[in-house]
Amino acid sequence: MSFSGKVKKELTEHIGKSRHCQLAELAAFLNFSGREVPDPEGNFFSFESENEELVKKYFTLAKKTYNINTCINNIEERQITRNLFHRDLTVKSSYLQKSCCKRAFIRGAFLVSGSMSDPGKSYHFEIVCNRGETANQLRELINSFEMEAKVVLRKRNHVVYLKEGEQIVNILNIMEAPIALMDLENIRILKEVRNTVNRKVNCETANIHKTVSAAVKQLKDIRYIQEKIGFEELPVSLREIAEVRLEYPDATLKELGTFLNPPVGKSGVNHRLRKLGMLADDLRFRRGDGNGV
Repeated sequence: MSFSGKVKKELTEHIGKSRHCQLAELAAFLNFSGREVPDPEGNFFSFESENEELVKKYFTLAKKTYNINTCINNIEERQITRNLFHRDLTVKSSYLQKSCCKRAFIRGAFLVSGSMSDPGKSYHFEIVCNRGETANQLRELINSFEMEAKVVLRKRNHVVYLKEGEQIVNILNIMEAPIALMDLENIRILKEVRNTVNRKVNCETANIHKTVSAAVKQLKDIRYIQEKIGFEELPVSLREIAEVRLEYPDATLKELGTFLNPPVGKSGVNHRLRKLGMLADDLRFRRGDGNGV
């Protein structure tokens, strides 16, 4: 089962304890998965879904809030719609005043018209709305929890979406899906650890490459000096470091310093090798062998 499917399964099993929360979620079911039915006294919503679990939850909500014990018919759905919606079929604000009711409405909207990407690959949460007014109302409800939901037009639909990992963690908390939230947090932790390890490995690789390149250049310069003028005319300090570098081509600067007598620190070794490099470049220039690059 996909991560989005697991979230929906958890939310399907959640029924708000208060009637006002149940009404808010019922309104979301009709708003986002209801077929608009023309009516002389004002259009109304008739709930339609091929998902058996959603149909069961819709019936449960209707039964709890309106004491409906049989199959819901158009007359009852007409009455429910008129109770919950304005004539333009936006949800009456009186049903979305409390924080718990806003959570219930967002939960219902996601259940019937939302989806999430696999957080192991990317972070994306969206709810598809077929009317601009519905999308704007949903965005305002989500953002009332200090979120940053946005709306984009996709073909004929308006899509309310979130893309940051932290925001998606928050929306799971808002919809009251604690199990999915913990699963997502675990995935985020693993991704962060993996990214940290990769950054360290890349950094170490870059440092190794830099060290190897510097050692290759040092060996090239020292061999050039040895070939052209020998080591006899070099100052003792430069002759010693040149001989040590040739003997230990893979050693680090710190290690090279320990092979000298007396030992020399890393900065001292680096200073001597730079002097040898400058000498090699000067010899190349005077002999017309290029600039040493």
